[in-house]
Amino acid sequence: MSLYNFKKIAVVPTSKDFIDIILSKTQRKTPTVVHKQYKITRIRAFYMRKVKFAQQSFHDRLTQILTEFPKLDDVHPFYADLMNVLYDKDHYKLALGQINTARHLIDNVAKDYVRLLKYGDSLYRCKQLKRAALGRMATIMKRQGSNLMYLEQVRQHLARLPSIDPYTRTIIICGFPNVGKSSFINKITRADVEVQPYAFTTKSLYVGHTDYKYLRWQVIDTPGILDHALEERNVIEMQAVTALAHLRACVLYFMDLSEQCGHTLSEQVKLFESIRPLFTNKPLIIVANKTDIVKLEDLPSEKREALKEIEEDKELEVIEMSTVTEEGVMSVKMEACEKLLSFRVDQKMRTKKVDGILNRLHVAMPKPRDNKERPPCIPESILLKKQGEAEKKKRKLARDVELEEGDDFVVDLAKEYTEIPEEERYDIIPEIWEGHNIADYIDPEIFDKLGELEKEEDIREQTGMYVVPKIELDDTMMEIKKLALQIRNKKAILKDEARINKQSRKPVIPRTSGAKVRDRSVNKLRKNMEALGVDMSGTTQANFTRTKQRVRSVGPIAKKARMDIKVNPASKALVKPPRNEQGIKDLAMKRKLEKIAHRAISKKVARMGLKGEADRFIGNKMPKHLFTGKRGIGKTDRR
Repeated sequence: MSLYNFKKIAVVPTSKDFIDIILSKTQRKTPTVVHKQYKITRIRAFYMRKVKFAQQSFHDRLTQILTEFPKLDDVHPFYADLMNVLYDKDHYKLALGQINTARHLIDNVAKDYVRLLKYGDSLYRCKQLKRAALGRMATIMKRQGSNLMYLEQVRQHLARLPSIDPYTRTIIICGFPNVGKSSFINKITRADVEVQPYAFTTKSLYVGHTDYKYLRWQVIDTPGILDHALEERNVIEMQAVTALAHLRACVLYFMDLSEQCGHTLSEQVKLFESIRPLFTNKPLIIVANKTDIVKLEDLPSEKREALKEIEEDKELEVIEMSTVTEEGVMSVKMEACEKLLSFRVDQKMRTKKVDGILNRLHVAMPKPRDNKERPPCIPESILLKKQGEAEKKKRKLARDVELEEGDDFVVDLAKEYTEIPEEERYDIIPEIWEGHNIADYIDPEIFDKLGELEKEEDIREQTGMYVVPKIELDDTMMEIKKLALQIRNKKAILKDEARINKQSRKPVIPRTSGAKVRDRSVNKLRKNMEALGVDMSGTTQANFTRTKQRVRSVGPIAKKARMDIKVNPASKALVKPPRNEQGIKDLAMKRKLEKIAHRAISKKVARMGLKGEADRFIGNKMPKHLFTGKRGIGKTDRR
């Protein structure tokens, strides 16, 4: 396969989460209630279903892990070697193998316990067998904790790897650390690779894309390679070696002529010779970078001697370049693309597939009929039309004016107001507003009048018209002022006391509790009236109201005294009638009011669910559709 999308691999849960997910799913997706009237066959089927469901859930999830993770034998050798470098091929295969073994063990456990459940003779035994089966499955998964954790780390790292297509047109950049590889890829692609003035800034493979001849090119920036044995190289260096070995690409070997990378030219040549076997059957270009510091012809003779073998090799091409001044950057890119393009065409031409295609192609070449030259001819009408279009002046648009003027351009919307006269078009105030002519309401001499008013105000201020006169207070006015101040203070105090009393909300004492006994009598009334000068001589037999004497004794004498007292009819009015008879004229009206009250109460009970006049009572109403009618033949489980 050309591309493997590692980002689509699902998250691998830990062993604890794995078990929790599967057991929770089993509980939710299968029936959970066994009733006492169930037959033993139904109970067996109930628990067998749970065991089978748990086994299938474990099997599906483990199968998903095994299929989503790439198999090293199926992927491209570039990916296989890269994964071997990063994760250790043996450890990776062992983890997947352990997961596959756990899947088979869970299947066997489920098969064994389903067989035992077929002979379960009681609810208790079936339940215990189910528990044992799920427990053994959980134990198997618990032992896979380290493998699941390792695979999750591999998945996270794989998702961060760049998407590299091993079969597309590729340019690989390699060389010592800090020789300008990342700066070059940033110049020709949109890849934003970190550039720093110290070694090993780039710690992994970076991929950028560029265009040349309407084709997409893949540019890979590799970490720096140090010159030592293959076994001694670290993971960062091995990634670069893997990319160089397995990708069909054009290789750019970068060299630092200024030796600012910390390695001499002889060391850089030695590294090139040590890794050159990786470049067999690949187009190769030597890039002499940092020519802005020192150029190739300016090198001393002893340093130039180190490059002599490379310059004399006819298969190699040395191109000077500077990523700072961008001199030679595009020529390096074009030369690499051209070399790789011709190399890929040659490779395809050597295959048998090309021969089959060429055999089916036939190119026909036209032969001259009468040996006459027939140059291309353009009709005169077309020429005249083109000439007229060239002479016809193109209308200048606002966009053209904007491009010409740049920042000085200002949008002029008023020039489109053709209905307004030109002399009034740029007025600040429009002539007509809401149907009224504004000019009718503007006084042309408004500013002169305003100036005159300002002069008058200045004269008034100077003459002292607005000065407030000082009033001298005499002793009487001072005393009045002092009394007024005291009155205001007293009012404020009374207001505060009233507010405090209102806030305290003290209970009101009834008049009867602490009131004095009234000492009113007829003689006192007569004396008071005579003192006022009223003649009271003829009032000895006047009908003054007397209080009834209360008889407290009980017995025949008291009963006789009560019977002797005549009841005054007026005293009946003092007795308070019942609440339902107050304000009623006659019996007919009383019955009518009872009917109205009954109707109002029944309305409350029926519609609002109230009971009587007490609106705090809410009855427990049974929903009619749930508690009426016959039961169906269906299930009786109402959980």
